[in-house]
Amino acid sequence: MPTTRDLRRRIKSIRNTSQITKAMQMVAAAKMRKAQQAALAGRPYASLMNEVLAEVAANAGDFTHPLMEVRPISKRALVIVGTDKGLCGALNSNLLREAARFDKDTTAHITAGKKAAQFVVRTRRQLAAEFTYKDAPLFSEARAISRFTQEMFIKGQVDAVDILFTNFISTLMQRPEMRSLLPVGEIQAVHAELEEGTAYSSKLLKGATEFLFEPAAERVLGSLLPHYLNFQVYQILLEAKASEHSARMVAMKNATDNAIQLIKDLTLEYNKLRQSNITRELLEITTAQMAMG
Repeated sequence: MPTTRDLRRRIKSIRNTSQITKAMQMVAAAKMRKAQQAALAGRPYASLMNEVLAEVAANAGDFTHPLMEVRPISKRALVIVGTDKGLCGALNSNLLREAARFDKDTTAHITAGKKAAQFVVRTRRQLAAEFTYKDAPLFSEARAISRFTQEMFIKGQVDAVDILFTNFISTLMQRPEMRSLLPVGEIQAVHAELEEGTAYSSKLLKGATEFLFEPAAERVLGSLLPHYLNFQVYQILLEAKASEHSARMVAMKNATDNAIQLIKDLTLEYNKLRQSNITRELLEITTAQMAMG
């Protein structure tokens, strides 16, 4: 049975832990707001770029490009966008559970984030490259990942490239999602799902706006395709960071609430034990007085 000293030490330890989790919750909340603002800032550009690309693709005719080549899939590359740190609930475990479904013999893994790289090494899968990205992802970091996958695809090292990340739905909900990166098929919209209750939509209206292309639409499409992939990866990094910070904020809030409740329970137990000790001492004194009287 714990003594009052043991309970006091445990209460002090839990109180110190709650202060740490509270501070981590505040930091994660600030970073989450910045990540949301960064993703929202890129949405107008992404919307216009995809509208132009969809119109170009509609007017390009029988245009072909190395990044659009469809071939039988014998080798696949999987880009896993994870986190560098833990303490973000089940975000990484849910993401890596989806990654574990791919055949390790026919899949080359490209990781962004230490947790994803550790998973690939731990499960003895093929690690083609490991990238890092900051709390505020840079376009240059996304471009490096995109260029590496494009080179692998063009050289014939892989026949398809998929990207697996955690999509930000709301502060309380993040969902692992996989999108096909290469070969480039129908031009899809790139959105960060930052509004609760909104459904993701990747359909683009073709022909809604009339564009005049100079030079020809084929050359424009060939020049914009690599940039389209770069920006798609960049937007995915922004969504992944928003998911990470929101999941960490929720996890730290739950940890803080649990610590506060545990402190209350231990304080109640401490008071009961202290009261019982006082009662026992009073009984011993009363018994001794009666025996002496």
